[in-house]
Amino acid sequence: MGGLIPLGDASRRMRGTAAVTLLIIAANVFVFLEELAGGNAFVRAWSAIPARIVHGHHTITLFTSMFMHASWMHIIGNMVFLWAFGPEIEDAMGHARYLFFYLFGGLVAMLGQVLADPHSRVPCLGASGAIAAVMGVFIVTYPRDRIRALIFILIFPIRIAFIPAAFLIGFWFLIQVFDYGVVANVQTGGVAYIAHIAGFLFGVAIGPLFRNPNRTLAARDLY
Repeated sequence: MGGLIPLGDASRRMRGTAAVTLLIIAANVFVFLEELAGGNAFVRAWSAIPARIVHGHHTITLFTSMFMHASWMHIIGNMVFLWAFGPEIEDAMGHARYLFFYLFGGLVAMLGQVLADPHSRVPCLGASGAIAAVMGVFIVTYPRDRIRALIFILIFPIRIAFIPAAFLIGFWFLIQVFDYGVVANVQTGGVAYIAHIAGFLFGVAIGPLFRNPNRTLAARDLY
């Protein structure tokens, strides 16, 4: 067994601070702490339940659910990926455009999950659909950038590697497609793969429209 943890873009310097990305992370942490305090009642009230959404009830949860998480590992993993890819896209779009893109991408991702299983009464929650949208626009904006990542495989020591964004994100997307096929075949599983796929495709197709050409930086080789 092994794994990979993306740490950030090693090929470019930020123009300023990633204020919106930090704000989104803070909002996710705040809501997660509210979940811990509110328990199952909070989750049922504010997560997206497809059977309710398709009947026109609790549609606000399409928005609120993207700030909720199922566990500490869930939120930590999502926020690590957001911090690895979000700041550069915020820099390329500008703060306001980036915030709108993130929220819009999250809504599209959650709608995709709802429409894929409209009769489900299982709560859908998590920021991964919106983050997938960020990764989608990243792969078409900076495909050649090198992503600094921690890699650990079985008994081998943890090491830092620099992986092309197109390879790392592309491989991640293929895993989502493959795993969705497996889950669909056995009709089980608790990961919203359709949300990941829908968010990613939204980012690839629509994300470039949000970029500000005057803010897109040329890659700088730092290593």
